[in-house]
Amino acid sequence: MIRNSCVSGLVIAVSCLAFTAAPASAVDGLALEIGREGGRDMARVAVQWHWQKRWLQSGGRHIGGYWDLSAGQLNADALPGQNDRIADIGFTPTLRWQPDSLRGFYVEGGIGARYLSQTTLGAKRLSTRFQFGDHAGFGYRFGAKEAFELGYRYQHLSNADIKRPNDGLDFHQLRLQYWFR
Repeated sequence: MIRNSCVSGLVIAVSCLAFTAAPASAVDGLALEIGREGGRDMARVAVQWHWQKRWLQSGGRHIGGYWDLSAGQLNADALPGQNDRIADIGFTPTLRWQPDSLRGFYVEGGIGARYLSQTTLGAKRLSTRFQFGDHAGFGYRFGAKEAFELGYRYQHLSNADIKRPNDGLDFHQLRLQYWFR
């Protein structure tokens, strides 16, 4: 279960992002993510920018994409003296196979860079604060003007053996997205 301090921080962050993002014409979307895996959980907020480019358009579907900038917190069950939470900031270009209308089911994947506030989380040792974050997921876009999405992601964080140990972290995530335009 996501800890209360994480949820409180998330509410504050979402409020700040919503306040600053709404008038900013460059920001296309706002997302909330929660996830869990093996005694660890995470919560993030993110903003997105559409690429406005369509590749391989055929049969009413195409490959599109967006930039995703996120900030959040990762939590873990920890023994005394171990970090039980760390901050996480990331930037991920994401490709998406989706309907031309944008309404309906999509499949996506992305690989980006992440920066962590600490190199340990519970018993996990990550060795470097810089991590790569890759994800694969699917979801459904719906609502008036196709403004809402509900999706699932599986995300893996690791430093790609830049330095050892490279324990890595994995999360099953639920994502709620709102697109401004």
